[in-house]
Amino acid sequence: MGEHRIDLPDVDGLIIGILGGTGDQGKGLARRFSLAGHTVLIGSRNAERAEEAARGVAAPGTRTRGAENAAVAAEADIVIVAVPWDGHRALLESLRDELSGKIVVDCVNPLGFDKRGAYALPVEEGSAAQQAAAVLTGSRVVAAFHHVSAVLLLDPEVDRIDLDVLVLGDDREATDIVRALAGRIPGFRGVYGGRLRNAHQVEALTANLISINRRYKAHAGIRITDV
Repeated sequence: MGEHRIDLPDVDGLIIGILGGTGDQGKGLARRFSLAGHTVLIGSRNAERAEEAARGVAAPGTRTRGAENAAVAAEADIVIVAVPWDGHRALLESLRDELSGKIVVDCVNPLGFDKRGAYALPVEEGSAAQQAAAVLTGSRVVAAFHHVSAVLLLDPEVDRIDLDVLVLGDDREATDIVRALAGRIPGFRGVYGGRLRNAHQVEALTANLISINRRYKAHAGIRITDV
């Protein structure tokens, strides 16, 4: 690829917070970053639930733990937002101060479901990531980790997941840090995918992947060619 991983910043030692970390996607990401040696903080509205989730995914010898969302947002170096769409805005509004100045990685997919399957929901700001940026005016918002199978992330038999993580944002340093963070998970590659204004189609593509997975009984991701 044109930009090799050696060109990316060193993210070893970053404390990673995951808001909504008791859901499958949050727990899956927490597990993989814990295996990579990071201190991971799992956030929830309920500290006991967060602590239970942390015990379930912590790699041996790592300092993975759970706490209320506000405590996680305040302590972490970089924060991943993995909450359900219907609670997205309210949670971020409640954590403006704690998240100020930090890189906030939004991986929320605004999707609806009916008998015909998954479909993208309209978002006033354009996308979940743009909504996050509108709410968190003092944070560095990046969109990433939308197309990751929680099933694979949580499967102890799966050591490597071959996947490109599209990383979008308006802050080059922040997107490079998130690209490097993605590369900490074996098989993952962080690929710059454009400005934050282009996050809508990335979030919406998740509905297509869900359809693929249902049809083919798979856990499909994406790969970008020629880079």
